[in-house]
Amino acid sequence: MSVEPPGVQTFTPQAFHRQAHDALGNPQIRANFRSAMDGLMGKRREAFADWELEALRELGASVRLRALAQLPDLLERLEANCQANGIRVHWAEDGEAACRLIRELCEARGAKAVIKGKSMVTEEMHLNAHLETAGIEALESDLGEYLVQLNDQTPSHIIMPAIHLNTDEIADVMHDKTGIPRTRDVDAMTAAARAQLRERFMAADVGITGVNFAVAETGTLCLVENEGNGRMTTTVPPVHIAVTGIEKVVEQLRDVAPLYALLTRSATGQHATTYLNMISGPRQAGEQDGPEEVHLVLVDNGRSAIYQDDELLDTLRCIRCGACMNHCPVYTRVGGHSYGTTYPGPIGSILMPHLMGLEATKDLPTASSLCGACGEVCPVKIPIPALLTRLRREAVGEGRGNVPGAGSKRTRTEAAAWKAWQWLATHPGAWRGAAGVAGKLGPLTPSKLGPWSDHRVAPKPARHSLHALIKRHRSATDEEGQS
Repeated sequence: MSVEPPGVQTFTPQAFHRQAHDALGNPQIRANFRSAMDGLMGKRREAFADWELEALRELGASVRLRALAQLPDLLERLEANCQANGIRVHWAEDGEAACRLIRELCEARGAKAVIKGKSMVTEEMHLNAHLETAGIEALESDLGEYLVQLNDQTPSHIIMPAIHLNTDEIADVMHDKTGIPRTRDVDAMTAAARAQLRERFMAADVGITGVNFAVAETGTLCLVENEGNGRMTTTVPPVHIAVTGIEKVVEQLRDVAPLYALLTRSATGQHATTYLNMISGPRQAGEQDGPEEVHLVLVDNGRSAIYQDDELLDTLRCIRCGACMNHCPVYTRVGGHSYGTTYPGPIGSILMPHLMGLEATKDLPTASSLCGACGEVCPVKIPIPALLTRLRREAVGEGRGNVPGAGSKRTRTEAAAWKAWQWLATHPGAWRGAAGVAGKLGPLTPSKLGPWSDHRVAPKPARHSLHALIKRHRSATDEEGQS
């Protein structure tokens, strides 16, 4: 079992409706997200203003599909080439196994403090809390992650973890948690955070990061970032542990170029980030910097099960850009914490049911208007609306699907109602009879039909069915013709 972070503000997917309602009633959260999302959408439009967008998306999708089509083979090639480069490769079936493995690697070095670069998969398995229970302090070095860690919160966005906080709130956090004089000067706050983090970089025994792309051809780990904390985390401590989901592998080094171009433009509207780190092993003889050891932890945690389904497999194309979240009318109004999951927004709604089961996440696939904006902006063309619809069917199906907890939203009453409707719809005589009875009893139809009618007017059966009206019209027409 993964460990929930102690003292951290807790949100759960089971409480999505309440959490979303609370967020909608908080004008500050809504204003923060509206401002941030408008900015990100505008930057993306500017970055993709040329005619190459669709061609680049097609190329990115083909790269990801080609990698997934040969995923088992590529993972074996990645392992072999990483080992040839001096990188030690480890496999973890789930989050618990990955946490235990990383803890053992830290303990083997006698580590008491680790510094972390940005990594969503370590958030997914609650690595920080696991290390802290073992007496190992884990400090985030990404500025956004650092802020939410100081504030005892979890990230609310996969690219910009502290996007739910405005400048005044960040100033309060920095003053209250670090003791610096309160200021709204962004440069001053950044400088203060940098000064504190640099000391921790030098003292850390182990650096832990995620991986954006793992290249099977060369055994290279690619890490995309803007702040330089990733480069510090991977070069200053004597040990670097890279953690990634098994789906992040690509076949060739040249495959990184289109994915990198799509990632930076889709995530932050940049043509290129400040840093692109390409790690192909530990420090070699004669080199001045770099870690003594590099470890790669490949985490499954439900991904193999997704891989077995030809339709749901598309979920694994994701390059974690966050564009679907930035354009989602639900996410931009309720924020990331409302979802109560590591990955919020549209991508979380199609990924988290596999990681946590539909029993816990059954409301997430329905937290969508199916407007299609997420699919239109996805840089690797994941058909997110179709996958949301598939998961909705899985949730109310008979429990024979490929998703954990399939059928958990199915009720006997609803199942019986649909079965009755199915029978009536395939027996015309019975249908007409039922329609006639329903028309006569229309005024008695209840106006409350569960949550659906809380914000809608419940329909009432028409006094005369369409079939009856057409029949009457034809009879009248025939009589006129005869006269």
